[in-house]
Parts: sequence; C-alpha cells; structure tokens
Amino acid sequence: MQYREFGKTGIKVSALGFGAMRLPQKKVGDKDVFDYDESIRIIHRAFELGVNYIDTAPGYCNGESEIIVGQALKGWRDKVYLSTKNPIEDASGEHYRARLERSLKKLDVDYIDFYHFWGINLKTFEESIDVPDGPLSAAIKAKEEGLIKHISFSFHDDPQNLLKLIDTGVFESVLCQYNLLDRSNEAGIAYAKEKGLGVVIMGPVGGGRLGAPSDVIKGLLKGKVKSSAEIALRFVLANPGVCVALSGMSSIEMVEENARTASNETQLSAEEVAMINEAMEENRRLAELYCTGCNYCMPCPNEVNIPLNFRLMNYHRVYGLTEYARQEYSRIGTNDWLKGKKAEECIECGICEEKCPQRLKIREQLRETAKALG
Repeated sequence: MQYREFGKTGIKVSALGFGAMRLPQKKVGDKDVFDYDESIRIIHRAFELGVNYIDTAPGYCNGESEIIVGQALKGWRDKVYLSTKNPIEDASGEHYRARLERSLKKLDVDYIDFYHFWGINLKTFEESIDVPDGPLSAAIKAKEEGLIKHISFSFHDDPQNLLKLIDTGVFESVLCQYNLLDRSNEAGIAYAKEKGLGVVIMGPVGGGRLGAPSDVIKGLLKGKVKSSAEIALRFVLANPGVCVALSGMSSIEMVEENARTASNETQLSAEEVAMINEAMEENRRLAELYCTGCNYCMPCPNEVNIPLNFRLMNYHRVYGLTEYARQEYSRIGTNDWLKGKKAEECIECGICEEKCPQRLKIREQLRETAKALG
C-alpha cells in the first residue's frame, strides 16, 4: 500500500480509503438486511492490506454503517483513522453536540479522527455553522475535549466556493468529488494542497459508473490496465493534491483489486494523464452534441426526465458504459435520485423540441434511448 502525507496533520494515510456506504446485504426471510459478519470480514481484509482510513456517516446503510464500522474497529482502533460526519440540520451548537455524541455511541469509540460538517456549501457555513453558539463553536469545543481530532468538511457546492471554504482557515481536511467524468473540483484540490489541507476523494469510480465494463474507458490506456475501475482509480491517485481515494467496497474481490491498484508504485505519467484528459474532453464534446443538459426542455407534460434519459444514453453511446446505463435506466422513477419517467413514456407531443436551444430532434433521440436501454 502507498501512503501519503495528509496535509499538515502530520499523519500518513493510505492512498486507498474504505468508504462504508455500500456494505453487503443478505436475505433473511423475505427481507434484505445488512450482513454484519461479511461486512466486518471485508473491512478487516482492507485493513490487512494496509488501508488505514475508513469513512462512514450516520445515514449510510439505513443508519447501520456506523455500528458495523465500530464493531470492525475492535482490535484495530489505534491503527486506523476514523472519519464520520455531522449533518447540519440547524444553527444550534447544542444539536450539533447531540449528533456527535450519538455517533460516538454508535461507533463505540472515545474519539473521531476526522469529523466532517457533512455535505456543506458556502451558504450553510455562513448562515448555520459559523454563527454565535453554533456548530463551529461546538466543534472547536469538542476538539479541545479530545472528542474530535481534526475538523473537516465534505463539499457539495459550486467549485469556486470550495476555495472560499478553504480560506476560512478552520478546516484541516476536505472530502470532495473528483473522477474521470467530473473534474470540476480540480482547481480546488490543488488549492487545498497549497493551503495544507488533506484531500479525500469521494466517487473516484464515479459512484460505480466507471466500475462497469467499458472498452472506451479501458482504451484510454490500451493494454496497460485490466478494468475501467483500475484506470479510474489510477487517474484520481495521479493527482498530486489527492491524499486518499475512497471506494465503497462490498466484496473481498473489490477490496483486493483496489488495494492492488493503490499499491502500484508506478503512477501515471504526466503525459498519460494529459492523454486521458484530452480523450475525455473529446468525449465530453461528443456527448454535448446529443445534449448539453441545459434543462430548457423541461418540464415535460408527461413527466419524462429528458436530461436524465439522455445522460444515461451518453454513458452508453459515448463512454461505452452500457451495463451501468441499462441498470440505471431500469430504475428511473423508483427513487429521488432518478426522478421522472423513462424515454419509452414519451407521447411525442414535441413541446420539448420547441424549447431546445440546440434544436435537437428530442423525440427521435428518446426513441433511440428507449430501444438501446429499455
């Protein structure tokens, strides 16, 4: 396993981190329940292979992830850095403290190494965190008491606001998204490194998208990688600002494959990274020929989620991520992440085409999408 300096904390962390949000389940009667024994076995295998950073959150795995991680840490606590999160529900420092104590109890630990303000944006920080008797004051007090070792934040906002949150000077590490398909935080990652923050990456395999088989993705480094997931992880780890890449691993096989990749001492060269960036930029331009995702076509009178359908079609048509695209297409309309209706529900009224600034033949493309992914 390769290890990296984690900002100015004086800590060395494994290049691969364990993201405990996709732990395995098993059938008990007619119900799917989380498999504690198998989850702990998988986490322990990661620890055995040198992973020393594990990330969880109160809401992961229907609220059971922190409990499982806490059990897995027995016998490993002094060798592993623990990260979890506090959902900022209001501007109360008292409520922040209650949520912290709840996590400590579920994890059954005396302290948390990296405690994140969870999924914040600049507005939340200014209006609900950095306020009198608010969450930031409570976090500083908890750190003074030794309940938190390092104050951190995970980020979901416009990329320019990442720089502003770093400039507040209150954080020691940041958790943000970065992968082959989404490089919008690249400047923020470089800035965090310059300012001495540790950088942890979520979604290095694009939330599972880049883990699906793809000859297009593998072809970015033809003959040099065994899977799409390998090139995705190596691309993220080649960024000099990245300290840890989190992977949500739900099997021993995934742990061992990712550990092999993170243990590879031969990083991608600057030329290889440039070549990958150029190819992915060309793919992005090609995808935009089919749809830029501007949303002007919405709302659809029949509730077809046109941008989502076209995004999935581009994963198939442009990136070769057909297996992933078909799986996600089948789930449209089943949850809040994939709202609306599938392409096959189009009634061909043509209203969307009148609103499209690119004058795309939307009805025709929806028919193609339904045929390819349905």
